[in-house]
Amino acid sequence: MKLFVLIIVLSILFPANIHAHELPDLGDVSQATITPHQERQIGLQVMRQIRADPSYMDDPEIASYLNNLGHKLIANSDEANAQQSFEFFAVQDASINAFALPGGFMGFNSGLIIAAQSESELAAVMSHEIAHVTQKHLARMIASQKFDMIKSLAALAVAIVAARSNPQASQAILVGSQASMIQSKLDFTRKHEKEADRIGLTILLDAGFDPQGMSAFFERLQKAGRFHENGAPSYLRTHPITFERIADIQNRTREMPYRQVPDSIDFLLVRAKLRALQGRPQDAVAQFKSRLQEKRYSNEAVERYGYVHALLRDKQHKQANTELAQLYQTLQKDTASPILTDHLLGKTVRIEHKNVIAGAMIETLAASVKLANGKTTEAFNTYKSALKIYPQHRALIHGYADALIKNKQTETALEFINKQLQLFHNDPQLFGLQAQCYSILGDRMLEHRAQAEVYFLKGHYAGAIDQLQTALQNSNGNFYQLSSVEARLKQIQALKTEEEKEKAK
Repeated sequence: MKLFVLIIVLSILFPANIHAHELPDLGDVSQATITPHQERQIGLQVMRQIRADPSYMDDPEIASYLNNLGHKLIANSDEANAQQSFEFFAVQDASINAFALPGGFMGFNSGLIIAAQSESELAAVMSHEIAHVTQKHLARMIASQKFDMIKSLAALAVAIVAARSNPQASQAILVGSQASMIQSKLDFTRKHEKEADRIGLTILLDAGFDPQGMSAFFERLQKAGRFHENGAPSYLRTHPITFERIADIQNRTREMPYRQVPDSIDFLLVRAKLRALQGRPQDAVAQFKSRLQEKRYSNEAVERYGYVHALLRDKQHKQANTELAQLYQTLQKDTASPILTDHLLGKTVRIEHKNVIAGAMIETLAASVKLANGKTTEAFNTYKSALKIYPQHRALIHGYADALIKNKQTETALEFINKQLQLFHNDPQLFGLQAQCYSILGDRMLEHRAQAEVYFLKGHYAGAIDQLQTALQNSNGNFYQLSSVEARLKQIQALKTEEEKEKAK
């Protein structure tokens, strides 16, 4: 299913990618709002569907950047509630859109991140979405619409679920339900958009970003919509942008002093990576190659980083290795760069930057290129040296563990993974790699125990319970391990029972 359809619905009103009979009970409709616990549970239910969709980008580097940026905005905001949790994630979709869910979950299309011409523009959109959450717009909208909204949500849920098997048929259902609901709520939505602009601009300013980023991004989108009416950016359809909104933002920022805010190297690298992952691999390669040949870039090292990613994706492994060497040479020549390196293919990287995502991203890519070219020893040396500098970089951790497994160093991999899980006990990818190790070693009980954690961390309680029950059927007689599995089974069963009670209220 194209997650784009889901995003339109979520951005306008409320999460709809759940079965009609699974729609959570919102309590007494006379209440002014729904509780934070209900919001979080609704958000978690929708996130299960999103994480199961192929469009969900389970990329630790992109997620880490988005969460770092998001929490920087939140940390500098008086609007954010300390008890409100936030999670930022990316969706592989070329359309320009972003959306906020109940419970503090926020999604950003890859197309929007690429379309942002500066980090301040991306931060402006993120601030706007944060404001939707802090001002509880979704909860207030649900409470105000009462029973009519619940019925409409059920219709939308049916449409989204139907899209999995018959996209054409589901469109008719979707359009019909939207026609009677969305148009009548448009003015109400615009009121919330204006409030999110006002609060979001304050968040943007407090975090030190360029306040012009918000009006610049919205104005460019509006122009794109005017010239391409049928193919207007999705953000225009889900966040109605009017001349009044843009004028209001410009009036608020007109008297503010000019603030030049350089883009972080992390933003530039993440954007280049997303460009390399967009569209057909050969097209991405051609675009990066053309920009490098014509010198159409603001940062050569960033452009070369994206080019290596595109080559690797297109399975041009030998050329990727050649361009990786060129990337390191470019970094060595660029003494003004926040990334300084005194090595070429092997030595330790020295980073002069408060946020070390950038250096770790380059080393992770380097190790992947070496593995693709059969240079296993060099790849392992890169992983080991990089992990000493960036011990918490998830992509390095996952890559090294996976490389150990693929090179039949299973026991070494398992020891490394178990050590990492002591620090990152909520990482489903690590548990998945652990399950692979136990499978190779023939320990079926611990394999299913690890796989249960993968399901649990992705919100699939029933799947986790099934895996734990299977683990008990494959008991190897170890009393401690058996007791641990039984205890964990009871914990998750209790959580599932509690969730079912919430639905039945």
